Amino acid sequence: MSRNFCIPGIIFLFCAFVLSLLVSISLPTLPALDIARSHLNGNAIIDGDTVNQVRFGVWAPCTYKDDGSRICQSAGHGYSVAISDVNKDANVIIGSAWTRGLAVHPVATAVTFIALLFSCSTHVTVTLIASILSFLAALLTLIAFAIDIALFAFLHHEVGELTNVNGSTNTAPGFWLTFVSLILLLLAGCTVCFGRRRDRMSGASSYPSYPMNSTTKTPFWKRFRRN
Repeated sequence: MSRNFCIPGIIFLFCAFVLSLLVSISLPTLPALDIARSHLNGNAIIDGDTVNQVRFGVWAPCTYKDDGSRICQSAGHGYSVAISDVNKDANVIIGSAWTRGLAVHPVATAVTFIALLFSCSTHVTVTLIASILSFLAALLTLIAFAIDIALFAFLHHEVGELTNVNGSTNTAPGFWLTFVSLILLLLAGCTVCFGRRRDRMSGASSYPSYPMNSTTKTPFWKRFRRN
């Protein structure tokens, strides 16, 4: 593939892979890289503890108390969180149906890594596969981002139902890292695809040149002249 397109494509894929990998690790390993978080102002109870904040990651939720201490559930695929006010007059449940789909994040990361490996090749067929894998990774990341949006919207609605809590819900760093990773994957797929097209066009126009036949024909009337 053309060097002008090869290097940017690899850089885009590498950055997208790193961001997607960080989001896939998420809570409880990386506390700062959650998908959505709710500030409960110390007026809510989760698992019997009065908490100030709850964060939702790919693998687990974590709650924070007023003193800054953190409690996380055991990491697993699909989890649920029950939130109630301190008087237990109202409660809401964020079920596993809203968190199970977050596992798409590591799948998108794996496809991005494979696309990165293929993009390092200069073979025309391999670069075509790299371009296809980049767009596939972008599609999976788009699905993961849609799941993130759905979780945020549902969490925002449910926490708003707890009128005695007066909580607020915000998107978290993992949410925006997923969005940036999606943009980078789209750029990488287009870059690799355009680089392959440029190679094909340059290959089609580089035909070997042959010298023209320099033999000149004798005019008809000069054939009858006497030497």
